[in-house]
Amino acid sequence: MADSIAIFGEGTFEEQACSINDLWDLTYTVQIQELVNYLVRNKQEEERVIFIRPFQDALKGAKPLDEDEERRRKVFSMVLAETKSLGEGSEKEIEGFFNLINAHLLSLYTPDSPETKLHVSALIAIFSASEQGLLKYRLLSNLFNALPRKSPLRLTVYSTLLELAIANEELDALQLTRTDVEKWLREWDVPGEQKSVFLKTLADAYEKLGQKPKAYEYSIAYVRSLTPGSPTAESAAVELIATALRLPFVFDFDPLFKIDAVVALKGHDVFSLLQIFLNDGLVQFNEWKSTNPDAISKHQLDGPQLERKIRLLTLASVGFQNIGQDLPYNKLAEAIQVPSNEVERWVIDVIRTGLLSGKLSQTSQTLHITRAKSRSFERDQWEALEKRLLAWKTGIAGVLDVVAQARKQAPVITQTPIPTA
Repeated sequence: MADSIAIFGEGTFEEQACSINDLWDLTYTVQIQELVNYLVRNKQEEERVIFIRPFQDALKGAKPLDEDEERRRKVFSMVLAETKSLGEGSEKEIEGFFNLINAHLLSLYTPDSPETKLHVSALIAIFSASEQGLLKYRLLSNLFNALPRKSPLRLTVYSTLLELAIANEELDALQLTRTDVEKWLREWDVPGEQKSVFLKTLADAYEKLGQKPKAYEYSIAYVRSLTPGSPTAESAAVELIATALRLPFVFDFDPLFKIDAVVALKGHDVFSLLQIFLNDGLVQFNEWKSTNPDAISKHQLDGPQLERKIRLLTLASVGFQNIGQDLPYNKLAEAIQVPSNEVERWVIDVIRTGLLSGKLSQTSQTLHITRAKSRSFERDQWEALEKRLLAWKTGIAGVLDVVAQARKQAPVITQTPIPTA
């Protein structure tokens, strides 16, 4: 650590350390010196002498330091007790100081000991109180990374990071990825309820920031983490389905049916609506509305938005069943219950969503389907895929036969030698 000033009434830290034969003791003493010198750097000389005396006395002992863990813990606790803020150093010095604190903390105590929890909480409080934005994120991240991968305290530290980032609308500064979150959840040795709270915090944070795709992604992970059948799981699953139906960019509902808490809602009005959006069309949607007249307002859904979605999904299903074919406008109009002169607008809309690709022909009033997404992938979809693959295989075999025959029938061209002089 830069700019350290050794003040010792009976010689410097180095001089005392040099009288110790054991190299380990020397290293430890020098490190304590660096920490203490950082704490006293802005004090007057007399104050420094008074401040440093207890540390000098604490380092003395009959046994070598490497054999006296209790003495080392006492010295470390004294240092941490005097660490009340980030101090007056540069960012590099501050980071170096607390990295050394982290190293001593984790070498002296087991990760799950009460002392570790107490000291980590003290460090978190110091970092959180700082007004140095990016630096406090970095200090918390350093503490997080210093802790063992399975330590429950990792969740405590990162939850603090999240709270600070959310409060300051700086969540992107954490550069959080779904891969990291999934890895941490597998590693952290904490109860499932705490993991669920962490995922809910992420979902709510991204929702607050208006990043709805990420919020929806973490909402799925949150509901998946809950115990099916519990009141919390039921209300969260209902809200997840309603969110999926509300969001204009969500058209893939199949993943929701792989969540136990969602499947446990069988018989619920919103679950039956979800089944329609997975498998059925506008007719079934209108029947559901007549059977559940208050459900749309109860779940804060948008009727016209739902109608648009079910029409686009119906177009995708029709397209999936007719890949490679030309579909007349009147057939498409019948499927989504609109006039034929509105078909092109709906086709353009469904192409924009990525559910379908094709080419419109105003001359022939047809849509040639080149690609379409299936709303679910069950036995029927696998059988349809098998038929297409067999058709492609037959077509390719025919092309290869034609090429082979052409090669056989092609005349052999011989080259006449060029005479030389």
